[in-house]
Amino acid sequence: MTDELVAIHVRFANDGTVAEISQRPAPLSPQQWFDALSEAAAPDMYRALAGGRGFFRMTQAQIESVRAKVGDAAAA
Repeated sequence: MTDELVAIHVRFANDGTVAEISQRPAPLSPQQWFDALSEAAAPDMYRALAGGRGFFRMTQAQIESVRAKVGDAAAA
């Protein structure tokens, strides 16, 4: 596996909650997936954009690690 960065795009609602986010595991809400990524990401992995948008830049291995953690937490 390469260390290429993958972009996970986020769109926010007017109230600040997450309306849409890419690569979200099915059992999680958009807000739960954003929270899990936020806890795992270093500060330089997230960029806020204008218009209620933003994105995470992480390697696929980092994303899979977060998925495994949230999957373990959901199974417990």
